[in-house]
Amino acid sequence: MIRSGVVLAMALSVPHLAHADPCTAPLPSAGTVFSGAVRYVGDGDSLCVGPSADPGTWIEVRLSDFYAPELAAPGGREAKKALSDLAEGRKVSCRAGKRSYDRVVAQCSLYGADLGDLLRRRGVIEGGNGWR
Repeated sequence: MIRSGVVLAMALSVPHLAHADPCTAPLPSAGTVFSGAVRYVGDGDSLCVGPSADPGTWIEVRLSDFYAPELAAPGGREAKKALSDLAEGRKVSCRAGKRSYDRVVAQCSLYGADLGDLLRRRGVIEGGNGWR
């Protein structure tokens, strides 16, 4: 009994890597252009875009042109930091594509340059799900 209690205590004390994305706005249909500030960065290729501070207006986006490593994989945390440093709080413009799970896959640009290209220029490695 003591052993299972220790294991449970250790498991509860370890911070979890994954958090639920706070984006709750309805997803736009394919071809729709939308814009707003990057309000949240989930990992190196997913973010929330919204026109206001209300999470009910935030659209969950998976970048269509960049495949970051998963957070727990080598380079994953660095990719998230790079995307956050690059885009969080800044206005982006996105064109919706298909849906993937509970998010829209979209091409997003910042100051006229695609986010994927900007991340590659910063030396962020690719290698996540769907890459090549």
